[in-house]
Amino acid sequence: MSRITETFQNKKSLIVFITGGDPDVETTEKLIPALAEAGADLIEIGIPFSDPIAEGPIIQAASKRALESGTTTDKLLEMITKVRRNIQVPLLFMTYLNPIYVYEKKRFISACRDAGIDGIIVPDMPFEEKGELSETCTRFGIDLISMVAPTSHERIVMIAKEAEGFLYCVSSLGVTGMRSEINADIAKVVAHAKTVTDVPCAIGFGISDANQAREMAKIADGVIVGSAVVKIIAEHGSNCIEPVKKFVRTLKTAIEDTVLFDTVGT
Repeated sequence: MSRITETFQNKKSLIVFITGGDPDVETTEKLIPALAEAGADLIEIGIPFSDPIAEGPIIQAASKRALESGTTTDKLLEMITKVRRNIQVPLLFMTYLNPIYVYEKKRFISACRDAGIDGIIVPDMPFEEKGELSETCTRFGIDLISMVAPTSHERIVMIAKEAEGFLYCVSSLGVTGMRSEINADIAKVVAHAKTVTDVPCAIGFGISDANQAREMAKIADGVIVGSAVVKIIAEHGSNCIEPVKKFVRTLKTAIEDTVLFDTVGT
């Protein structure tokens, strides 16, 4: 069992996304332990990219800021190596196929292992092409996180059977971003996946506040929040640490309240 899967044992988990290097690498270095302290169970770090096709305007802008500040994959790996010495929560990279192949596949994945990265998410890699990375990830002990959506239909079973770490359940069609409502079909996606896998299911894309986090925690094993956190970083820049921690604490409390509710209700 990987460190990612272990994190979900006997609890609902909060996964927080930030863009690495936004507004600069130094701030990200402070943010990662701050997120862990505030209650994030897993931390997802986006590698800034000039063409982040899965991202909405908020995270697109964060990637632009990070690139303009001089952020590179090597700088993020160096920073994570330092941060990893003091925190135990699983760390994940979210990136795209192009940056991986430009860096060179084996070199990238081995560098992730050496830095203390536990898993990677590659949203532009179709499941049918998973073999491009899965063998190398397995060799270096990196979980390759699979994604399913309400439109995956019969492919949900196929994808879920091979999932590792956790299954990323995309709640809404389109790109990342804050939404006032979450697609009701996501509950069916999670239920369908759980007929064939014991791997935890986490819901992401569109969760923007504590109330939504609470509702999604009733359905899934974990909740992923990204754009709402990145928006706070955009508003406060290098002074974002305390506002982000305050927001993450509200998310964590909401998820813990769900666990308490479920326990009382049984």
